Amino acid sequence: MARLIVGALQSEWNEETEIVVNIGGVKQVLYGDVLTRFPETRLAELVDSSLKSSEEISLICDDYDPDTGEFYFDRDPEAFKCIIELYYYGEIHMKRGICPICFMKEMEFWKIDSDFLDECCKSHLKEVEDELAEIAEKVRTILVDREGDPSAGGWQRFQICLWRLMEKPESSLPAHIIAIVSFIFILISSVVMCVGTIPDLQVEDSEGKLTEHPVLEVIETVCIGWFTIEYLLRLISSPNKIKFVLSFMNIIDFMAIMPFYVVLILTSFGAGVMELANVQQAVQALRIMRIARIFKLARHSSGLQTLTSALKSSLKELGLLLMYMGVGVFLFSALGYTMEQNHPDTLFTSIPQSFWWAVITMTTVGYGDVYPKTTLGRCNAAISFLCGVIAIALPIHPIINNFVLFYNKQQVLETAAKHEIELMALLSSHTHPTQGRYLSRPAADSRMSKPARKAFVHADRWDWNVKGMHCVMEQCYYGTHANTHARSCSNLDV
Repeated sequence: MARLIVGALQSEWNEETEIVVNIGGVKQVLYGDVLTRFPETRLAELVDSSLKSSEEISLICDDYDPDTGEFYFDRDPEAFKCIIELYYYGEIHMKRGICPICFMKEMEFWKIDSDFLDECCKSHLKEVEDELAEIAEKVRTILVDREGDPSAGGWQRFQICLWRLMEKPESSLPAHIIAIVSFIFILISSVVMCVGTIPDLQVEDSEGKLTEHPVLEVIETVCIGWFTIEYLLRLISSPNKIKFVLSFMNIIDFMAIMPFYVVLILTSFGAGVMELANVQQAVQALRIMRIARIFKLARHSSGLQTLTSALKSSLKELGLLLMYMGVGVFLFSALGYTMEQNHPDTLFTSIPQSFWWAVITMTTVGYGDVYPKTTLGRCNAAISFLCGVIAIALPIHPIINNFVLFYNKQQVLETAAKHEIELMALLSSHTHPTQGRYLSRPAADSRMSKPARKAFVHADRWDWNVKGMHCVMEQCYYGTHANTHARSCSNLDV
């Protein structure tokens, strides 16, 4: 009976007691009946703290003032605002701008399971984990490129060295020079291809036909020679030959040099072969394929690579745009033909021929070669113009958003790689000779850049960067609100 009375009094005290917590300098008053809704959490352990010893209380909080009954926690107050929502609403919403990695560590500290996260926050966390995995893979690749495999033989070491030279412009000064020279050759060959079509710069052959100027042919041959040597060296040094050959950019490289050698082989068979009509058409088609070399610029431009990635991720929106345009072209060309077919001077002779008019009208090009002459036809043209503007504008915004997101992520990846190289160069003189772990943080602070100092923690060689750099990614995506969590990210406990 006495035990029941004590239990009832304790339960009543728990419901009425006020618990004062100080989270990173921000005071908040909580109530026992609210905190006991989730008894397994750290905050619920504060309810019956009067029955605990000082040693037990020190395991719950960072500090405790017995005079005021105030519990001190050196945690992020912004993240705590989300944590406390669990006790009132039964679920947690993670605010945009809060570093998800830091927030998950906050939940772990407060002994809250991730199942209480709302579904939208879980999907965001999954996206962040994928992004971090991508950054980690890039940084790990950098480490492999810098350190190499100590067990590799002589030929393998030569392959790795050659691969860095041809594929990693940032790895050394010679590699950077080779990348610049390759870029210049791409520009020269593209200019020569265009200039060679100017009639005033062409010369007549023995049959009176205009051909490219001999000087331009020599320049073209030199450029092709460079592209060939570059392709072969990259193929020799590639660790996976099949993957190299089937890569899209390497297919472009092959298409850029292949027409030259095909024409050279056909020419070696004699003039009789070149005079055949089919052979001439094939040679002309191969020469047109030379325009593929302009895509080689994407290898040296992160912006073009970002644009390609954004378009790949926007295939659904692009398909929607094509569907809108296809329906509109079919509808308005049919209406235009119906309204214009009885006019004596009509330009709409059939529905398929009206497709061209519908396309240039809906895209607001309006060449003027085909136009309606009746009043109804002009009204149809006005409506098709408005529908075309709307159909094109609707999917554009998601495509632009995808480009911005990919561009920001590319900037974060490049920044992470840059800081990793900086840190690895620094750690070469601050690493324990046997354990391979980092030495004291103050020794590194004086020589590191500010972002590198913020991310410097005692962890695996790539783990520090992917977690510390994520705050930069959050700031790129969601603006300056991410700055409120810089302190949390700089003190990541990994």
